[in-house]
Amino acid sequence: MSTTVTQDMSFLHLITGASVLVQLVMLILVMISLLSWWYIFRKLFVIRNEINKTDEFEDVFWRGADLNSLYQRTTNSRYVSGSMERIFAAGFNEFNKHPIGSDLDAVMESTRRAMRATYQREMDYLESHLSFLATVGSVSPYIGLLGTVWGIMNSFRSLSSVTQATIAHVAPGIAEALIATAMGLFAAIPAVVAYNRYASRTDQLATRFESFMEELSNVLQRRAAQ
Repeated sequence: MSTTVTQDMSFLHLITGASVLVQLVMLILVMISLLSWWYIFRKLFVIRNEINKTDEFEDVFWRGADLNSLYQRTTNSRYVSGSMERIFAAGFNEFNKHPIGSDLDAVMESTRRAMRATYQREMDYLESHLSFLATVGSVSPYIGLLGTVWGIMNSFRSLSSVTQATIAHVAPGIAEALIATAMGLFAAIPAVVAYNRYASRTDQLATRFESFMEELSNVLQRRAAQ
């Protein structure tokens, strides 16, 4: 008897024996969880690589490297540049487009706009899919709750055809319903943790990029004034 109860209350049996709506909720949550884990690992490598590239470029830049050499390296098709390097390349390229003797204010304004446009594209890339993780973190528990409510409703509806209700009649239905809640939390918690961590890292990178743009503008302005 004990063996039969254990088998009936196994996770596999509860999932396969659940109602169609609860199974659909579970399937949606599994797909959402798998997709969010894909983005979690993808963003992990993207942001980590960007931080390393930024550290490397800042070290080279502030050691007093020649700006022309830096620009040539950044635009080399065989070299994989980072976001800060592309911002630098956009600004330096725009700065060099203006002939000697041009109005300095107009030159610097044009240079800043070029860097700002590249900065925005880079941030859009770094922040891509973060909104998906935020959505998963906020919506998944409610999707799981929908399956839970539906499963509990079915459990109590089944009692209407039973003359004497016992825990054995409602336990399987409630257990399968709670599995949906657990799956919703399993999908939501990693997504929330990853979103908070990556959002913080991208904000730090954004601050570093903005500071670099201001510092590069000062360097180019001094260069033009010489």
